[in-house]
Amino acid sequence: MSVPQDPFILLSWVNTQLRDGYTGLSELCAAEGLDEEDLTARLAALNYHYDPEANRFC
Repeated sequence: MSVPQDPFILLSWVNTQLRDGYTGLSELCAAEGLDEEDLTARLAALNYHYDPEANRFC
C-alpha cells in the first residue's frame, strides 16, 4: 500500500501503523522509506505533533 496523500487520512494511517507495528516514528519511517522531517511537517500543518511517550501524533 502506498502512503496516503490526503493529510487527515495520512494522520490516521500513521497513527495506526505506530500503534500496530512500530515502537517509534523513526522505525516507521525507516521501514516505509519515509522522510521523517517531511512527514512531521505535513502533520504539523494540521497542528498534530509526535508524542514519543504515546507513540502517536496528537
